[in-house]
Amino acid sequence: MNTKQLKAYCARFPGAVETLHGAPSNILVYKLGDKTFAYFKTSEPEQWRFSFRASPDRFLELTGMPGIKPARYMGRFHWVTIVNVQQFPEDYLTELVQWSYDKAMSSLSKSKRIAALAPQA
Repeated sequence: MNTKQLKAYCARFPGAVETLHGAPSNILVYKLGDKTFAYFKTSEPEQWRFSFRASPDRFLELTGMPGIKPARYMGRFHWVTIVNVQQFPEDYLTELVQWSYDKAMSSLSKSKRIAALAPQA
């Protein structure tokens, strides 16, 4: 899965909103309501590195793999960064992003969940 395909995959989740934040953060964020479930770094030297939240067990597993590290400033919350998504197995990546999205969904209040999933006018 390349970066373009992964961006399309993240954007197609129900209620997902893609937001580009400029300097100084330079990130492309995918949110559900007010909860972020994935983001890309958009500036050099880390351009197109992909980060998402993982379960505590998966965090330990993933950070032991080459090309994956704890996400900067977010590692303590079990976020990981994949340096090159093209070198990561597609099936596993989509499963991990789905978990991150589900985690964001479950952390929303009922009213925010309903608002996030409501059709945009």
